[in-house]
Amino acid sequence: QVQLMESGGGLVQPGGSLRLSCAASRSIFTLNAMGWYRQAPGKERELVAMFTSGDITNYADSVKGRFTISRENAKNTVYLHMNSLKPEDTAVYYCNAKYLQYHFWGQGTQVTVSS
Repeated sequence: QVQLMESGGGLVQPGGSLRLSCAASRSIFTLNAMGWYRQAPGKERELVAMFTSGDITNYADSVKGRFTISRENAKNTVYLHMNSLKPEDTAVYYCNAKYLQYHFWGQGTQVTVSS
């Protein structure tokens, strides 16, 4: 079992920045993957950014060059640094972790990009 606690969402103007945090209840070294998905109203949940085994990072094409995923191993925490935010980035952002063959999800945090 893995519990995930997210924080950092909110309202930001276009062009602004936000940082999301996700703290895991177990060492992230034991996880197969950890990262972020998002779901906008009326759309399917999509991958945003993810660490996979071997320290490989994957990003959605729509966020490359604007978003960066990082981690702080001592705190079992993964961050999503979001810059140059656009209205189309508005969504609920979910932290995701894969442990063995199981996927675990956080409760979600709302990010709204609007003037």
